[in-house]
Amino acid sequence: MKPVKDQATAMKILVLHGPNLNLLGTRESTIYGSFHLDKINQLLMEQAQTQDATVDIFQSNSEGALIDKIHQSKKDGCDGMLVNLAGYTHTSVALRDAILAVELPTVEIHLSNLSKREEFRQHSLISSACIGVIMGFKHQSYLLGLTALLQHLRQAP
Repeated sequence: MKPVKDQATAMKILVLHGPNLNLLGTRESTIYGSFHLDKINQLLMEQAQTQDATVDIFQSNSEGALIDKIHQSKKDGCDGMLVNLAGYTHTSVALRDAILAVELPTVEIHLSNLSKREEFRQHSLISSACIGVIMGFKHQSYLLGLTALLQHLRQAP
């Protein structure tokens, strides 16, 4: 298989954090962990650097702002997306359509294991638009997702 980009070319990944993730570390730590969003972002930037990649990180509580950022991602030269759309995971056809529209490989991330949550959280409208889903590992879900996405991009035909 021929890589999309050679190892010397840095990949650019858009990381999207959805609603209420700005409150991480202060809300429901038994479910979401104790890491604040700034710490997760710092870990993502550090890991990206070790994997010859960069991350463009964006958080919003607004569905429209998240959609606009997805639309802009391809124009900004992003190679893929790592998304935790939080509560919009279960409700937003518009975010799913935006992911499909930009045609960038996307990994869906969740801090908690949705399969062990309330019934309404067990169905994702986003998953079918993504190449994979990683959930249940708290902040590590992001780091695992970044590694998996970069590996996928570098091995794609």
